[in-house]
Amino acid sequence: MLSRFRIPKTLIWVTNLLVIFFLIFTLFRLATFWAFRPRAVSLSDALPSFLMGIQYDLRWIAIVLLPIVVISTVPSLSPFYSARNKKWWTGYLVIVTFIIFTFFGADFGSFSYNQTRLDAGAMNFVEDPGISLHMMWQTYPLLWMVLGLVVAVALFRWMYFKSHWHVINRTVGLGIPHRRRYFIVSALVLAFLIYGRVGWPPLAWKDSFALRDSFRSYLALNPLQNFFATLRLRNPDYNEQKARDAYPLVAELLQLPPGKSFNYRRVISPGSRALESRPNVVLVMCESFSMYKSTMSGNPLNTTPYFDSIARKGIFFERCFSPHFSTARGLFALVTGIPDAQLFKFSTRNPEAIRQRTIIDNFEGYNKHYFLGGNPGFNNFEGLLQNIDGLQMHTEKDFKSPRVNVWGISDKDLFLEANTVFREEQKPFFAIIQTSDNHRPYMIPEADTDFVKLEVPEETLRKYGFESLDEYNTFRYSDYCFRKFLAAAEKESYFHNTIFIFVGDHGVAGNAEAVYPAAWTTHRLTDEHVPLLFYAPYILQPQWRKEVVSQIDVLPTVAGMIQQPYVNTTMGRNLLDSAKKHNFAFVTNTAGRIGIVTDEFYFVKNLDFPDEQLVPVKYTGTSYTPAQRDSITRRLSDYTTALFETARYMLMNNKLD
Repeated sequence: MLSRFRIPKTLIWVTNLLVIFFLIFTLFRLATFWAFRPRAVSLSDALPSFLMGIQYDLRWIAIVLLPIVVISTVPSLSPFYSARNKKWWTGYLVIVTFIIFTFFGADFGSFSYNQTRLDAGAMNFVEDPGISLHMMWQTYPLLWMVLGLVVAVALFRWMYFKSHWHVINRTVGLGIPHRRRYFIVSALVLAFLIYGRVGWPPLAWKDSFALRDSFRSYLALNPLQNFFATLRLRNPDYNEQKARDAYPLVAELLQLPPGKSFNYRRVISPGSRALESRPNVVLVMCESFSMYKSTMSGNPLNTTPYFDSIARKGIFFERCFSPHFSTARGLFALVTGIPDAQLFKFSTRNPEAIRQRTIIDNFEGYNKHYFLGGNPGFNNFEGLLQNIDGLQMHTEKDFKSPRVNVWGISDKDLFLEANTVFREEQKPFFAIIQTSDNHRPYMIPEADTDFVKLEVPEETLRKYGFESLDEYNTFRYSDYCFRKFLAAAEKESYFHNTIFIFVGDHGVAGNAEAVYPAAWTTHRLTDEHVPLLFYAPYILQPQWRKEVVSQIDVLPTVAGMIQQPYVNTTMGRNLLDSAKKHNFAFVTNTAGRIGIVTDEFYFVKNLDFPDEQLVPVKYTGTSYTPAQRDSITRRLSDYTTALFETARYMLMNNKLD
């Protein structure tokens, strides 16, 4: 039809390409909707997302097509000038299509794992390309995935050639001239599509959040828009004045000494319950140790019977929360006592935040160790750990045990290697053991023949929170490794004077409806809910604690058990301090939400659009009037904002001298 108006062939081809790319983007958005939509969201509910998505899609399609139009204003560079030009421009489109499909594939993976669009947080793993690719190779059928991608791109290459031929066939003999003004007008039209709307300001990433629902907002965006828009948010950001304004509320929550003004530093003297035996401390950070998947939660699959048995002999906190989702952020919170509230970049990879004070340095006279089965360069763990004076690193290159996968030696072997070091110690020691087996690619060493894999129907697995049989058995394997470690430790003299601390680095999103109130699943508290156990059967009296606590409280709590003073400059608190008043945990995630968990409620607010929710996390039987709920909401909103601004300030201002 365009040929009737004597439109230049290049512009007819560009119009055809626009239709092809528009279909690609639309089909991908439909696939995303059907694959990941919440049960409460219907197609009609998502219609505004699809309409807004057209604007974002046309922007990126215009970005792809604009170079063809602009460069083709010179006739000799047009894709219809020569066979060579056709080859070059088709090659350009093939490369662009490959990039777009790669983004789509990565986005689908991000949605399936994190339930969010691909964003700049993916750069945390791109910065470790070798390990990340190795993990993907061992986890996914990467060869077949790449082959499928190549076949799809080849198909579209054929379509581009076919479309090019079709334009020539429809315009042959018409003598359509090259009119530059048509190209200028077309370039202006594409520039308008890139701008995105009529009026000021131009279409922005944040406009999608006017839909006031996370899923529908992400559905409106495409992965290219979301990724490149969030790249700028990887830079550290804090506002000192907001932190100062928040200080009174934070001082109240943390029970800071009175009379101080914007000073978080407090020197804690040993309490009456401090242990004079100078016990050893072994802090085990357990990979992806989701509470709702464990026996301790009441999950009928009984995945961790051994851990459940020792939890009843130690001080166990059933409602502990990590501040964020990811191993790097979990390690950061444990070592520093600060929630890693930087949204799209791990603070372990932020040179401005990596130098941090840590309570571990207050363990005077202690030898200090760190054990990791793999490479500590991943996510720059070793950069963070350099803050610990005199730390001895024990990593994959130091072990005799064989590697089993990308994460290095097995957790069982890691524990036994650590036990070998501990039994040779002549001084008190503090050690961090970081496990990693309970993670994709979910590989259990064939050498561990005494571990028996179980078969469970897929429907039952999903009902109780597991996505696959491999994940289920690997979770059980973690319990096996804990048992092997403590069985070996019990034979050594150091065991009787050692405090073993087990805490998850983070949880994993999934279906927790079988064991917890709906908020755990619908608001993704499963991402952060982890077990916390202080186990020392010869030192500590058993307690099963039900109050809400945080991962950042671990070091102040264990430091309070030791007969020596320590300095705390951050947000962690001694959970066993009888004077502690407030039970809470601050949480955040890259989906743009921050919140606070209390013994009764989870309050969550969105950073991208005005949305606040108060949901129950415990059935207490207490009923509140609307006025009371409004009052609770306002108070928790203020606390949440105060903790968020304080965490962002501390990330940049809790530095080593």
